[in-house]
Amino acid sequence: MKRASTDGIEIPKEVLAVSSALQKAGYENYLVGGCVRDLLRGQNPKDWDITTIATPEEITQIFPHAFYENTFGTVGVVNDEATDESLKVVEVTTYREEGTYSNARHPDKVSFSKNLGDDLKRRDFTINAIALDGNTGKIVDPYDGQKDIKDKIIRAVGKGEDRFEEDALRILRAIRLSAEIGFEIEQNTEKAIQNKAKMLEKISKERIRDEFSRILMSDEPKKGLELALKLKVLQYIAKDLERGIGVEQNQAHKYDVFEHNLRTLQHAADKKWGIDLRLASLFHDVSKPETRRFSKEKDDYTFHGHDVVGGKLTKKILTELKFSSVRVEKVAKMVRWHMFFSDPEQITLSAVRRLISNIGKEDVWELMNLRICDRIGTGRPKENPYRFRKYKSMVEEALQDPISVGMLKIKGDSIMKVLGIPPGPKIGYILHALFEEVLDNPELNTIEYLEKKAGELNKLEISELEKLGKQGKNKKEEEQEKKVKEIRGKYFVE
Repeated sequence: MKRASTDGIEIPKEVLAVSSALQKAGYENYLVGGCVRDLLRGQNPKDWDITTIATPEEITQIFPHAFYENTFGTVGVVNDEATDESLKVVEVTTYREEGTYSNARHPDKVSFSKNLGDDLKRRDFTINAIALDGNTGKIVDPYDGQKDIKDKIIRAVGKGEDRFEEDALRILRAIRLSAEIGFEIEQNTEKAIQNKAKMLEKISKERIRDEFSRILMSDEPKKGLELALKLKVLQYIAKDLERGIGVEQNQAHKYDVFEHNLRTLQHAADKKWGIDLRLASLFHDVSKPETRRFSKEKDDYTFHGHDVVGGKLTKKILTELKFSSVRVEKVAKMVRWHMFFSDPEQITLSAVRRLISNIGKEDVWELMNLRICDRIGTGRPKENPYRFRKYKSMVEEALQDPISVGMLKIKGDSIMKVLGIPPGPKIGYILHALFEEVLDNPELNTIEYLEKKAGELNKLEISELEKLGKQGKNKKEEEQEKKVKEIRGKYFVE
């Protein structure tokens, strides 16, 4: 990193090179937007934006490796030598002033300006409307964004209603920023969001999905979704979640359905788990409201079938939000099977294998993690009580390839063909005798060696061969027991 002249702010040499080239060509330019906000917060920006008086045509003349593929004045300057992904493309945009917005997303017309102030006043929030001259360290901050950064406030530039009418996606962006960087939304900006929330109906599902995903992947997704509810925005993301508000659960739960779903999600975030698990955590009990019944026999509520109904509803919600079909299927499947019975005192390995068959080997451990999040979301203090650890040991045991003669590189029909002998007990004895050798020395598990050794064993008396075969079978059982013992030791269970 090369240090700019502003105290405490460091700007990468790749970004400074772009800024310096523009300056050398006589074009005023500034770093702007989220990268300046992050620099002033002492964070590493995820991307870099420069705004300049130069037109797109003038920018592309300065940078031979650049692309201009839009109507908004943004040129992508490619840094071929950059190793950091965030520095491979620096976006350079001409100062802009915008006219009317008829679709609540993009301006009907973009006009280039010669004034930095015109560009900054069209920005969404004060913390994003700060410009930094990378060459001199000069900061231009007409809306006191630095003070809002210090006070950890998200405030609209000018009148909030105007900003959200221009681009309704800014509504979700404010909530996402709050979840990502931990800032509070200023009171008047909150009111503007509430007043204009309905404009999100004009925004494409793909854009809503992208902001929703970033809320989920923040450190505080629970806070983000609670804020979305408060500001009347959640209904435009996934309105079915709201049905859980105030829906009392049974005695195993401390919270209503909505709070439980959010707490389950938050634990997935606390563990830094991925978006599939976060989605499954959020929606795992989405269908409890419609499946709730009061049982006189149990004197409590039941939710029979909420996993099955919830799996179908989750698939519908995520499909409408335009998530990929692979993600939709995986998350819906986890919601469908999250109620697996895990009492190791009452289930068998075959039952565990059936669960693995239903969820798939590739996703079974994510399902186990969903159960962990579900437990914490319920209000239970332990992620991994003894019984659940025992169940996970059974899962790992079921996933292991069984120790058997099937692991040999040679099969019974091959032995019969090579040795010219008919089917019978002798084949089994030979296989088990070969298997004992391979258990002691896995390097011997080659077709060449096994065929040669099978020929030697075939010359033995049947009684001696039977004895060797039984030794091999006993050895196999001992090794299987040893493997199971190791797995259970890993989970501190017996």
